[in-house]
Amino acid sequence: MMRRQYSAYNYFFWLLLFLFLSSCEEPYMPKEIVAPNRFLVVTGFINTNGATRINLSRTQNLSDASAPLAETGATVWVEGEGGGTFTLEETTAGTYEHSGFDVSSFRQCRLRIRLRNKEYASEYISIKQTPPIDSLTWRADATGLDILVNTHDPQNQTRYYRWEYDDAWEYLSQFYADLEYVDGQVRARDQNSPEIYRCFQFGKSTDIKLGNTIKLSEDRVHEALLLRLPSNSVRLRSRYSMLVRQYALTKEEFEYYDILKRNTENLGTLFDPLPSQLTGNIKSLSDPTEIVIGYIGAHSVQEMRLFISAPELPGRWRRPPSGCVLDTIGVSEVPFFLDRGVNLPVAEFVEFGRVSGYTIADAPCVDCRFYGTNVRPSYW
Repeated sequence: MMRRQYSAYNYFFWLLLFLFLSSCEEPYMPKEIVAPNRFLVVTGFINTNGATRINLSRTQNLSDASAPLAETGATVWVEGEGGGTFTLEETTAGTYEHSGFDVSSFRQCRLRIRLRNKEYASEYISIKQTPPIDSLTWRADATGLDILVNTHDPQNQTRYYRWEYDDAWEYLSQFYADLEYVDGQVRARDQNSPEIYRCFQFGKSTDIKLGNTIKLSEDRVHEALLLRLPSNSVRLRSRYSMLVRQYALTKEEFEYYDILKRNTENLGTLFDPLPSQLTGNIKSLSDPTEIVIGYIGAHSVQEMRLFISAPELPGRWRRPPSGCVLDTIGVSEVPFFLDRGVNLPVAEFVEFGRVSGYTIADAPCVDCRFYGTNVRPSYW
């Protein structure tokens, strides 16, 4: 009996000791994470067939929840190897733009930046001509849809590619409303009523899409995967569109983006590769040891847009339940249910030839503006 009692005391002693020690643990914060470093970050490229947009900002600590600090008041310009310059104007905080310039006389060019008492410059870079996109295709299977890009360079001069995209999709409310509630009255919707059934949502690529043909005898990219959407994606419920931008890269620019991709996408487990040092082509002219993050390339851009409509997709795909339901209220209950805007009217409820009430639903099930904008894009 005494032995069992001693064992119980012994167990609780070690349990309390463990809890006490674990409560005294402090998170390990390496100096690299908490150091107040504010390295210059340069993003963008020199566009040889359209607007050039360069963004300047500063790095921040991992524990910093605020948005990156924009670098404002800089002087930014493009400089040709034999002379000639084009100055970019600051359009918003940290964003510098030029509507388009003729670099046909340049064999090489570079980006120059002046910040108060410091100057920076990229290496001189060769100008690449991006071949057109041959096609955008899609392929559906039982669980989702793949969007694929095809391109080639008949001169076999490109070899290294990068893609970005902006996408948009039509969003339809769960219920189409014949009625609206205005100034305490239920009335029929008309042509002056705002659109609340059909809206649009927008997105853009967030990961780095790269491709190369260096191991192929022909410079041809066949069905490079840009995006996979699951079969129950809200983007595919009505109509979907993707605008793809294609860039031709130099070998060095491709390697920079490849390291950036691996450092940002393939970390998190014991079996992932260790981060690689990210070395760009931008240097401080006054302090060669200063770290500057970014790589500036110079190339043209090729674009293509794709549309996909729901009737084109497999009929066997099951749509997830919406959670939206219709309720019925009497005429006298209208103020109680509709005054706060939590619910919206949908249709009249008729009994014995007269309106005795209305069907209503939660506002997000009726008004698509809770999830997007009712302003139709110009390309739709």
